Amino acid sequence: MIITVAALTVAMLPLALGGRPARLAAVPLRHIGWIVAALATQVVIIELLSGPAVVLAAAHVATYVIAGWFILANARIPGLWLIGAGAALNGSVIALNGGTLPARLGALQAAGIHPSPGAFVNSGLLAHPRLPLLGDVFALPAPLPLANVFSIGDVLIVLGTGWAAWAILGTRWSRPWTPRRGPLHRAESRASDAGPSARPDDRTVPASP
Repeated sequence: MIITVAALTVAMLPLALGGRPARLAAVPLRHIGWIVAALATQVVIIELLSGPAVVLAAAHVATYVIAGWFILANARIPGLWLIGAGAALNGSVIALNGGTLPARLGALQAAGIHPSPGAFVNSGLLAHPRLPLLGDVFALPAPLPLANVFSIGDVLIVLGTGWAAWAILGTRWSRPWTPRRGPLHRAESRASDAGPSARPDDRTVPASP
């Protein structure tokens, strides 16, 4: 939950600096329904659902596969590659550790987290973790709201979200990112800027003798 709140916070920051939410409509996101379903599945698995650990672990890994596919399909959008790098780190470590992101004991204790033995946890203490440094090694301490543990991948996801929001929404001091268009569209745009007499399809016809 802490990562979701942090990502939403940095995404809304440009709005306080003069950004326009209407610019989101111009972003050519592909397969948006899939990533929404993957994120919803993660929330259900992590916060609400209880069941066979193997099934939940497999579903957890699958959500990262879908996220990776979504990132590749929309790689030209600024900041998305950084979000993808963070998701790839988390997803790889989760897959290597059977569906659980390994957590550092000190981080779990600082966040006041005490997982139940035998229950599926998306992040928890493992006996022999693989790539533990890429797991949840940081913590927001328990006295603070939304106390939880987080990883390097989570940090990259939040930074990428902030970058994308800043680039797309713009601010009072920065121009927003605009999608690239094809060569015909660019030619028409230049002609439009030059005036009605300069059209890309205009031809000079020699006068008759």
